[in-house]
Amino acid sequence: MRIPKAIQNLIESFEKLPGIGPKTAARLTFYLLHVPQGELDKFASATQNLKKETNICSICFMIDEKDPCSICSDSKRDSSIICVVEQPLDVLALEKSDKYNGLYHVLHGKIDPLNNIGPDEIYIQQLFDRFHNGKNSQVQEIILATNPTMEGEATAMYIKKQFQISNFKFQITRIGRGLPTGSDIEYADEITLQRAMEGRQNYE
Repeated sequence: MRIPKAIQNLIESFEKLPGIGPKTAARLTFYLLHVPQGELDKFASATQNLKKETNICSICFMIDEKDPCSICSDSKRDSSIICVVEQPLDVLALEKSDKYNGLYHVLHGKIDPLNNIGPDEIYIQQLFDRFHNGKNSQVQEIILATNPTMEGEATAMYIKKQFQISNFKFQITRIGRGLPTGSDIEYADEITLQRAMEGRQNYE
């Protein structure tokens, strides 16, 4: 039996998403066949407007509706601390923990030589640029909150070394206990993230 082209096209589109294999892609496609057309139209509109109605913050590179983002433009945030994370989802997870009130810098990835991702492929240089020419002189601490994976550790080490070469005087800390090695921040619960932030230590 030949699968209708519309179905095959959607299956192939779903397969391009991370973590979606051929069987899951087919199940999602056939599920959507039973959804009312009005709901499908809403789904299509939300997908179509995803990039049109969002911006990448020119300061921290978080995703928001405006630039600068709502965090960078909030005068109540503690501007003496910047927390460096891999992905926007990590910011959402840390915000949910309600134990951090500083600013962020989102790398949009990690150094991963096996997949040909070096420092130039993510927003690392933009982090250093935030301190050039005396900018952000009020910063007293940088929290390296990359994930406790091999790539996350390599990314944190690279950032620390670059700051040390540049002789910046602020404290550099690493997210602490409570977060198991190999886990991702975005999947951690609020209590685990609270303990990880509270248990951060000087990054030697």
